[in-house]
Amino acid sequence: MPVPIISLQKAWKTYQMGDVDVNALRDVTLAINRGEFVAITGSSGSGKSTMMNLVGCLDLPTKGRIYLDAKDISTLHESELALIRGRRIGFIFQQFNLIPNLTALENVMLPLEFQDASQATARQHAVKLLQAVGLAERIDHLPSQLSGGQQQRVAIARALSNNPDVILADEPTGNLDSKSGVDVINLLEGLWKSGKTIVMVTHDTQLAQRAKRKIQMKDGQIVGA
Repeated sequence: MPVPIISLQKAWKTYQMGDVDVNALRDVTLAINRGEFVAITGSSGSGKSTMMNLVGCLDLPTKGRIYLDAKDISTLHESELALIRGRRIGFIFQQFNLIPNLTALENVMLPLEFQDASQATARQHAVKLLQAVGLAERIDHLPSQLSGGQQQRVAIARALSNNPDVILADEPTGNLDSKSGVDVINLLEGLWKSGKTIVMVTHDTQLAQRAKRKIQMKDGQIVGA
């Protein structure tokens, strides 16, 4: 059997709120295989965002284990997790998270420059990515000069800049009109068909239907998969 690209084994995430322990994730075991398109769904407070943070190496479990390609990353230091995030995971957020004083091109170049690519190499690659998401004519525009759908496409190009193994999309159409939302989910589906592993968090049941596997969260646990 293939080794899952990401797996959680009996993972808990507990936050201390004063004298009370709040279990945002409770005894979760999950395996995501390379090349899957997975949607994590659930209402607010269900644990889906906590799950995303663990899968994306943004946080570590209070108890349990997380494996990336069979390597236990549960006890790594933040600096080591940051290296994994930079090289192997691309993030797409609901709020786009573009740097407002950088152009579309510069936003996409930034992760490459963090990985010590030369400016010429970073620029050449960023231009190709922006062309691929249909923004060839907008590369010198600031985020404030772009529509919401265009900003999200810049964010997708940025997420692809280091050719990550996994793309994590957190409510990727949450701030978009319906047409722009369709364009973005079509892009994500195209990336999946090209071989990328896609993990998407959404409360939109129609959007979740586009994924090939759905994981439903409730009260910090998986209740449907």
